[in-house]
Amino acid sequence: MAGVLEGIKVLDFGRYIAGPYCATLLADMGADVIRIEKREGSEDRFVQPVIPDAAPGEGGEGTMFLQLNRNKRGMTLDPMCNEGREIVGKLVEEADIVVANLPPQTLLAMGLDYATLSARNPKIILTTVSAFGHGGPYSERVGFDGVAQAMSGAAFLTGNADAPTKSYAPWVDFGTAVLSAYGTMAALIARTQTGKGQMVEGALLATALNFFNFHLIEQDLRQTDRTAIGNRSPYAGPADCVQTRDGWIFVQVIGDPLFRRWTKLVEEEQWLDDPRFSTDLKRGEHGQILSDRTSEWASALTTEDALEALAAARIPAGPVYSPAQALADPHIQAMNFMQPVDFPGLPKPAPLMDIPIRLSETPGGIRHRAPLLGEHTETILTDLGYNQSAIEKLRNDGVI
Repeated sequence: MAGVLEGIKVLDFGRYIAGPYCATLLADMGADVIRIEKREGSEDRFVQPVIPDAAPGEGGEGTMFLQLNRNKRGMTLDPMCNEGREIVGKLVEEADIVVANLPPQTLLAMGLDYATLSARNPKIILTTVSAFGHGGPYSERVGFDGVAQAMSGAAFLTGNADAPTKSYAPWVDFGTAVLSAYGTMAALIARTQTGKGQMVEGALLATALNFFNFHLIEQDLRQTDRTAIGNRSPYAGPADCVQTRDGWIFVQVIGDPLFRRWTKLVEEEQWLDDPRFSTDLKRGEHGQILSDRTSEWASALTTEDALEALAAARIPAGPVYSPAQALADPHIQAMNFMQPVDFPGLPKPAPLMDIPIRLSETPGGIRHRAPLLGEHTETILTDLGYNQSAIEKLRNDGVI
């Protein structure tokens, strides 16, 4: 079945995660996405290489690149020279969407600002992702996921009070990519109504503030001045990582029905009448007591037995996995979340997470691996009308 976005052409000038994954989500739904890189390869191609010090195409590509650039075609190009700008202009004339996670000044220097693009193609949609967004005093600063985690208050309330802790998972980057893809799809729908493109703007700090918003609301309205308390929740309990005889599990209880079931499971039903545990908020305030009791209960059981008892009681819980254990989980395998995708130079196919949203009638998915460096440059230029001698001149001149 053809993808729902078949016929939509996307130019991906993204780097690292937020921009490239936005374009990946569009590619997963059938869009023709062209990843445009520097001639020597963009820096994000080599983050976390499979084989350190290996060349591109021989295992030197990074795991991040393999995940975030599947379903794309790839070309190399210097968009800062005159010939490169001319190629960008021709690509833009045929494109529907440009994705670029670059600061505003860089967009302008590359001719990828919305005014320049829309003058060439009024139907173009420009999806930008920056660290801080356009219009504020930090607009020209660069930043990564961890910076936004820190500035939103998230790192301050993660970990322990004496050591702010960034999440290992780059949730700000991925969240920004998802929101940017959502905005891009909305802009595509709007274009069918108006015939015009528009600018879609994502920002790492905006995403972090959005995901952390209800904690900020509480601070503003209640002046709670909370500090980090490890894995416990200040709003309910028990909610914590606890150790079993042979591992760790995470247990999370929110709401009176779950709390009643938990007290029965751990044989503490008298706590239903204890004023310390009468509401979620009070259970959060006295959460260490609840965590200690959960730990005591779990310590006598294996992880498997503890999880079976919690599942029987309909209490949310799960094992604390290492990455290797996550890959081996029978449910993850049965759901086919991970798809094996080969790439030149890899010792075996890489387990790529498939598109995380499943549609019953128009499903997307992984069609092919990420592109080798410049793999489709000649094909793309040929489609634009360049002949072989012109392509060779561009290569000799360092344009591609």
